[in-house]
Amino acid sequence: MEWIDIGANLTHHTFRKDLHQVLERAEAAGVSQLFVTGTDESESVKAQALAAQHPGRLFATAGFHPHMAKTFSSDSESVLRDLASRPEVVAIGETGLDFYRNHSPPEVQQRVFERHLELAAELKLPVFLHQRDAHQRFSEILRAYRDHLVDGVAHCFTEGPEIAQAYLDLGLHIGVTGWICDDRRGQAVRDAVRVIPPERLMVETDCPYLLPRDVNPEQVGLPVKNRRNEPCLMPHIGRAVAHYTGRDVTELAETSSRVARRFFRVEAPSR
Repeated sequence: MEWIDIGANLTHHTFRKDLHQVLERAEAAGVSQLFVTGTDESESVKAQALAAQHPGRLFATAGFHPHMAKTFSSDSESVLRDLASRPEVVAIGETGLDFYRNHSPPEVQQRVFERHLELAAELKLPVFLHQRDAHQRFSEILRAYRDHLVDGVAHCFTEGPEIAQAYLDLGLHIGVTGWICDDRRGQAVRDAVRVIPPERLMVETDCPYLLPRDVNPEQVGLPVKNRRNEPCLMPHIGRAVAHYTGRDVTELAETSSRVARRFFRVEAPSR
């Protein structure tokens, strides 16, 4: 069974010492391709460099997470433009709005989000999107640009069916993480996945974040320090998504992998 992890923060410092082993565990678990998320200028550069070291297996996005929007400078757009010219960079993002913590001022987040959408429209690349506690403004901005965008995915979706349908109506794909495994917080997304058509659904870990709460790292052979999530848990997340959508897990793996390749415009890895 093959899986594709569309959201892996593999440049995170917690992977610095054992990334090779992390990738080996992912391969052993059937994770054939991974998309490394760029979250600011430095991390986007690192994501591209890492993907370039693993052609055909790793790809990268380039962008500024809304938390990092305040670091977007006059030179940042040229850096993103240069990164986007590399074959392993396949999307603009992570970008969007996060009004939950407001690590960057909301007005700055909105301005930087719009610049990302303009760049994605110009370069004809899909956008890798983040939204938290900002649905209304996020949707308003996105709607203004949607006709000019080739594609977009609401990454790490954690909300309910109503918001899922709103994003589907905007023509977005939706990425689901191990949040669905959380008995405390996951009910909304468990309900939401039932309204997402198979051809719009993708699966991701968002590692090292969001370790599924029903996983004991020690029992599955993972390092227990910091309870770090890893791409090798894609099958675990996929089984949960299959359960709550009422789909066969093998069919889900095949379809979500096909959808991911079509969305990011990449080929299957050579065997």
